[in-house]
This record gives sequence, structure tokens and C-alpha cells, in this order.
Amino acid sequence: MDSKSTVKLEFSKQPKPLLAIKDSLLMVKRSSTHIIRNRDQLIGTFFQPIMFLVLFTAVFNAVGLALPKGIDYLSFLMAGIIVQTVAFGSTTTSIAVANDLQRGIVDRFKSLPMSNLAVLNGHVISDVFRNGISTIVMLLTGLLFGFRPNASFSEWLVIIGILVIFTLAFSWLSAIMGVLAGSVEGVQWMSFLIVFPLTFASGAFAPTDSLASWIRPFAENQPITHVIEAIRSMMIGTPIGDHGWLALVWSIGIIVVCMPVAAYLFRKKTIKV
Repeated sequence: MDSKSTVKLEFSKQPKPLLAIKDSLLMVKRSSTHIIRNRDQLIGTFFQPIMFLVLFTAVFNAVGLALPKGIDYLSFLMAGIIVQTVAFGSTTTSIAVANDLQRGIVDRFKSLPMSNLAVLNGHVISDVFRNGISTIVMLLTGLLFGFRPNASFSEWLVIIGILVIFTLAFSWLSAIMGVLAGSVEGVQWMSFLIVFPLTFASGAFAPTDSLASWIRPFAENQPITHVIEAIRSMMIGTPIGDHGWLALVWSIGIIVVCMPVAAYLFRKKTIKV
């Protein structure tokens, strides 16, 4: 080859929004592949919801005495245990984001012509798939234990929609925790500090009117309770009241706030790295 000859590189130009979508889909594939190849994570996705359902049904079955006539505790519990599993499952996003930042994976991505937010999008959207698997496992286990939902086809579509939006909301909240935490250990206590009180101080395991008077106002007006009551009402055929639109308003509101905050913090953090 002539030493004076040069090689001309040509790059195809595409709109930035299209590139961002392509990069995000690639990161979704990456995060979803981790679910399949990570045996521990896969086992947790299948067996954690089953353990929750079995243990809570056995331990809190006496709560059924306080339920309205004709509603057994398993039917009451299903919506609560599904939403609790989704809430805790969404914290996987924070651990994944923290891992990428701590292990230098983001440094490698910075050398590529890719969207800066594709990493967050990949983790968040793969959480929807992961929680979808857990929810299906939970429902199949509930059916095995005798759960018989009354929801129509259209109501099941609404239930799926609420769960997807709720998962996205908590995943974006978890993304913020993943960026802010200094370590994976820090992510775990931050997640516990936020998710634990929201799930247990709710209508998940007992009617809110049976809770202590000092915590009842919080339990009745926080987002997880509205999501649980909306899903529960459609599953067992009780009046939904205001819980349906309040569940959507809370979930969409969390997404609107947390998504840009997570993006800003992640961009700021990666610039410093």
C-alpha cells in the first residue's frame, strides 16, 4: 500500500431521537440478557413471589376475619402481594445502575457514539419484563392455591396497564437511588428505607381502616394503596371508587418527576467519572 494513500471513513448520519431509541433498545437487550444469564436473579424472579404468597397467606390468614363477608384472605391478598413484589422488584434498577457506575461500564459506553440515557432506559424497561414474569408466576401460584379472580378481559387490560405504569414509576425512582448511592450496599438500605414503609404501611395485607389511627391517614393516601385497591377491586369485583384514577395520577406523576431528575443526575455523574 502506498504510504501516501489515505483511507476515508464515511459515517451515516441519523436523527438523534432515532439513535437514542436504537441505543435504548440495545441496552434493553443487554439488561434483559442479564436476567436470563444471571442464575441468582432468575431464581429470585421465580421463587420470591411464591415465598411471599405462601408465607403471608399462612401468617396473616387471621386478618381474613376482619374482611367483608364473602371475601377470603387469599383473594384480598393477591393484589397487595403482586404490587409489593413489583415495588421490591423495581429496586433492581438501582442496583444495576450502581453496578454500572461502580464497575466502570459507563466509562466504556462513553467512548461510543451512543445516547447517554440509553443505559437508564435499558434498565428501566427490562424491569417491566422482569416484573411481568414475577406477576405471572404469582397469579399462577394463586390459582393453584384457590384464587379465582372475577375480572373481565377489559379489566385485565386495565390491570396490566396500571402495573406497567407503576413499574416504570418505581423503576425511575430506583434509578435516582442507583445514581445517588455511593455503593451497592448503599442502594440496598436506600431502597429498604423507601419501599418498605410504602408497602407495609398500606392496604396490602390488611384493610386500612383496621390499622392504628396514627398511621391510617398515611396508609389511605399514599400511591401504593391506591394502586393495590384499584387492582384488587377489579380482581374481586368490588367498587373501585377513586382508586383507579388516583393510582394513574400518582404513577404518572412519579414518572414525570423522577425521569428528568434521574437523567440529570446520571448525566452529571457520568461527566465527573
